[in-house]
Amino acid sequence: MSDMASTACFVIVSKNDIPIYDAEVGSAPKKEDQAYQHQFILHAALDVVQDLAWATSAMFLKSVDRFNDLVVSVYVTAGHTRFMLLHDSRSEDGIKSFFQEVHELYIKIFLNPLYLPGSRITSSHFNTKVRALARKYL
Repeated sequence: MSDMASTACFVIVSKNDIPIYDAEVGSAPKKEDQAYQHQFILHAALDVVQDLAWATSAMFLKSVDRFNDLVVSVYVTAGHTRFMLLHDSRSEDGIKSFFQEVHELYIKIFLNPLYLPGSRITSSHFNTKVRALARKYL
């Protein structure tokens, strides 16, 4: 799994459509305008996700949108928090595993009595773990 994803942008969006965590997790060097473009593409995919989430009971929605050679994959939690990944990778199994393990990390954050649900996730431990999972699976 050496160089599958050169570009990846990961965002966690609360049920109120507020981004509570984001990270550029690719191996390619980032340009600032590219990061904004990635966020825009993910934000634009939210409507598609909204429709799909109500149409299925599956948590992993796979590829929901496309922009040039980039794909948006989405995972929706039971609490309707969306994990969105913009990537150029084709490894669906790796993406699903990434989402499932990040979901476990998210649950741990959510269960922390000091965490206010829907607020920005600022934990450096969480950030480090997410980036490690991205390297492992993406």
